[in-house]
Amino acid sequence: MYVADSRANADPSAGGTTGTTAAPSSRGAGTTGTAARVSAGVAPTVLALGAVSLITDVSSEMVTAVLPLYLVTGLGLSPLGFGLLDGIYNGFSALGRLAGGHLADRGGGRHKWVAGIGYAVSAACKPLLLLAHTLTPIGLILAADRTGKGLRTAPRDALISLSSTPENRGRAFGVHRAMDTAGALLGPLAAFLILRATVDGYDAVFTVSFCVAVVGVLVLVLFVPGGKGSGGRESGGTGAGGTSSGTGPRERTAVDRPPRPTLRAAFALLAHRDLRRITVCALLLGLATVSDSFVYLLLQRRLGVPDRWFALLPLGTAAAFLLLAVPLGRLADRVGRWRVFLAGHGALLTAYALLLTSWHGTALPYAVLLLHGGFYAATDGVLMAAASDSVPEELRSSGLALVQTGQAAARFVCSLGFGAAWTLWGDRTALMASAAALAVCAVFALTLRPGRSSVLEPAR
Repeated sequence: MYVADSRANADPSAGGTTGTTAAPSSRGAGTTGTAARVSAGVAPTVLALGAVSLITDVSSEMVTAVLPLYLVTGLGLSPLGFGLLDGIYNGFSALGRLAGGHLADRGGGRHKWVAGIGYAVSAACKPLLLLAHTLTPIGLILAADRTGKGLRTAPRDALISLSSTPENRGRAFGVHRAMDTAGALLGPLAAFLILRATVDGYDAVFTVSFCVAVVGVLVLVLFVPGGKGSGGRESGGTGAGGTSSGTGPRERTAVDRPPRPTLRAAFALLAHRDLRRITVCALLLGLATVSDSFVYLLLQRRLGVPDRWFALLPLGTAAAFLLLAVPLGRLADRVGRWRVFLAGHGALLTAYALLLTSWHGTALPYAVLLLHGGFYAATDGVLMAAASDSVPEELRSSGLALVQTGQAAARFVCSLGFGAAWTLWGDRTALMASAAALAVCAVFALTLRPGRSSVLEPAR
């Protein structure tokens, strides 16, 4: 359904292919202006997934906004203990990403349903936070929550990639990330209002978060196209009469269908030079990317932000991300995705430098959070758009999961290392070490950049 539409749209100028539906034949005789509009558009699937992510992010960011303060101030965890939990929260999803990607590919186009399981698992974990008050149970709950995120991320991003053309893939991811970030903007605001309006503020936040997460799952089930038979392999052979996909590696017909993906085939994708380099660069840069929670804690310490205002700090990052996601996605389509990706890490390095200076002006939090949000806008969706160019359609979820797994595992290690360094040497020394490591990794990523792939060149 949705993938069949996107595959028919993938090459608007392909007029010599015969088909059984009206849409492909009309495009064969279409004008250049029509083709341009099709290429520039964003598929309904992307918008539906954006709505799901918006609602889900309201839920998850409500928890994320209060979790650092709840753990450090409310439960009295040390920076090392918080680093362990933060590492689990940000990196434990690595264990589920490959599984989610493989199940979605092997399931014959069941990307939606694998993603739905992931969303449901994360939603079920929210009320369990009401019962946990020590390190071990909280760690287990966060691990389960992030496993759900790992299951859903690669299939969701594969749906976005498969429903977009190579020419507008950066824009499609930018639109999705902008909608996702609108939820990230609303989540901390909702948490702030709940904390101020209730006596048992944290418990109320966790309860409302669960209710919102359930709504997100329902929207996915009811409004996102999917299910067996709507994936690229099922619909591709019959929906366009054998038309080749604009993003696929070869022609497919109802008779000539690709074999079912395997884990060996997924890992064999790393033999592709560009995808291997993208994965290595994502892993190295992730090793030096301090988690959001630590950035907000550092800002609070520098500026003496009262506890009741702490939940509002993520709003700055989310607002910058929301404003810049679509423009930077479109810029990546025009000037090259890898350039924008590395520029985003330059913005993050500048934010670290500002935190290390002696400047205590009122503009400091605005500047840091603007750069922090700009970093995500230039890297999150852009990285997935770049990786999509090097992954065949049959293994799209698995290929994206490889990149995501390396990045998530690296950020898990970074959270543990940063928490330990903060405990041993103080926050300033820990941040200086991270900034130096990020600079070195960025230079290495610049030299290891993929070669001939469209991640470097503007889309033709």
